[in-house]
Amino acid sequence: MATSRVVNLYLDLLSQPCRAVHILVNVADIPHRVHTVALRKGEQQSAHFTDINPVQKVPVIEVDGFVLTESAAILKYLCSKYEVAEHWYPRQPERRARVEEYTAWHHTNTRAHAAKVFLLEVLIPTRTASGVDQALLSRALSQLDATLDLLESMFLRRQPFLCGDDITLADLLAACELMQPVGGGRDVLQGRPQLRRWMTRVQSALGHAFHEAHAVLYAVRDRRRAKL
Repeated sequence: MATSRVVNLYLDLLSQPCRAVHILVNVADIPHRVHTVALRKGEQQSAHFTDINPVQKVPVIEVDGFVLTESAAILKYLCSKYEVAEHWYPRQPERRARVEEYTAWHHTNTRAHAAKVFLLEVLIPTRTASGVDQALLSRALSQLDATLDLLESMFLRRQPFLCGDDITLADLLAACELMQPVGGGRDVLQGRPQLRRWMTRVQSALGHAFHEAHAVLYAVRDRRRAKL
């Protein structure tokens, strides 16, 4: 249903799900206003934000008093409420089911494992001024490799995108997650030409919105490189 109501976005673009939401509202021209919630500064713990989301996590959206949390729910809601291209969240039952299948799988696979690599390689060492635990990192990379194998064999197979012939919310979520280790200077798609071609297609489909959303992550990478 068409609407001109502005979406209030509460985001930290160092967060992968926040980037996915940010990209969608931009490529779909959904009217929005960004409210930055800097997790590194603890702003999610403020009384104001806790009133909005008691679990103190981002992303969150608010539209005319309606508040919604959880990135997958937010993305699907935006596709349902606004005039978003149908390919993002198809109405045809089988095609939509494929998107649902991936988004259900995503949180305990792509998201969990890519995020853990970034946590071990960047966040924990930065916060504790300690070195990287190489044993834990090696285990995390092995788990991520197994997930990447499944992305190729289970989801991509011989199709250009995770759920078929066009980009969907599944690709948006996955791409943002697999970019996260870039913050530590790590390219997890190295040696994986099938996934590399998929990422190129995703970035091409998203255009400038993709790199705009990842500017904060690129800055983290560049600061780390400058210190080496």
